[in-house]
Amino acid sequence: MSDQPIIQPAKRLGNVQEYYFSKKLREIADMRSRGIDVLNLGIGSPDLPPSPEVTALLGEQSCLHDVHAYQPYLGVPELRQGFAAWYRRFFNVELNPGTEILPLIGSKEGIVHIAMTFLEAGDQALVPNPGYPSYRAASELAGAEVVEYKLQEENGWQPDLAALEKLDLTQVKIMWVNYPNMPTGARATRQFFENLIAFGKRHKILIVNDNPYSFILNDRHLSLLSVSGAKEVALELNSLSKSHNMAGWRVGMLAGRADYLSHVIRFKSNMDSGMFKPVQLAAALALQADENWYENLNAIYRKRRERVHELLGLLGCTWESDSMGMFVWAKIPAGWSNGIALTDAILEKAHVFITPGGIFGSQGDGYIRVSLCSREEVFEEAISRIKMHSDLNREPHSSKPSNHHAIKPSTV
Repeated sequence: MSDQPIIQPAKRLGNVQEYYFSKKLREIADMRSRGIDVLNLGIGSPDLPPSPEVTALLGEQSCLHDVHAYQPYLGVPELRQGFAAWYRRFFNVELNPGTEILPLIGSKEGIVHIAMTFLEAGDQALVPNPGYPSYRAASELAGAEVVEYKLQEENGWQPDLAALEKLDLTQVKIMWVNYPNMPTGARATRQFFENLIAFGKRHKILIVNDNPYSFILNDRHLSLLSVSGAKEVALELNSLSKSHNMAGWRVGMLAGRADYLSHVIRFKSNMDSGMFKPVQLAAALALQADENWYENLNAIYRKRRERVHELLGLLGCTWESDSMGMFVWAKIPAGWSNGIALTDAILEKAHVFITPGGIFGSQGDGYIRVSLCSREEVFEEAISRIKMHSDLNREPHSSKPSNHHAIKPSTV
């Protein structure tokens, strides 16, 4: 019998690799199976539940006899109307719930749908470095060539549009952007979004903003679609995963002008048959949450962030004090070749998993990312473990704001 399988994978897989966290979770599971207690501070999976009203409605609806059939490909009207009201209330964006909103089985699904709908061989896609790996993977799966644009700390982790203007952009069809940014936690400004829309119009590029972090440690909600004329060249993805602690529910949305969405529907309708109706109805209720829901959630994340800052101070890292989202992005200290070397050492010695910034692109090599999705006592335990290893921690430290609004540990 041959050692090689008879059937080989399609060429479209190309350089597309298994998702980093998929592999890392297997490694952590293996360590735990050998009796090693690994603390996972790497993945942004909310550990808190949705509101009790939301889970109660899910249970009530699931007991009904008429909710278990296939659902409309466009989602139930209640969910589309809920998304429209949510965007009107928090983003000051008017969307037609019947034609300008498409519910998704998570916004990650939407990234692939958009790529497969608009990209093909011969096209190019602008992808951020550092950036969410799915932008690159989806573009390559669609057959497009990836053109990286670098994000740099000194530019506030925003693309240099003037530098991009100097490139040959004639084959670029999509530009992926992500603000509030993951992994860096950087925010966008209205002026930047206005410049971005103007850039898209000049070069006939579809700008796709992935916007799931707007409500986490952020009181300035901003949508790319709020810019005048944005719908001509922009789409926006959003999700309940982070904002409403519903990551495993897989409820997202795509917003934009009707003709763009109609093309996406042609692809999506051949991929799935919609979400379970009780999930959609519960999600619609979640979208009605008042300001107290978001504030109470953020109060928890603020306390956790304090513990993360303490942990990063021990490691000698520096970080921005006003970053958003459910992560803290930090620059590693001198003495480590890159974030992978530091995080591998932390995992080996302290049995704490932290994400190396390099998995998001070469621009992240000198950084690490810590998730806020663990209880405070977990961070306390991680701090205790790191303190035990003199080759990891840089005690003693104090933290104070710098002129660049970063909190930097300094030797007492």
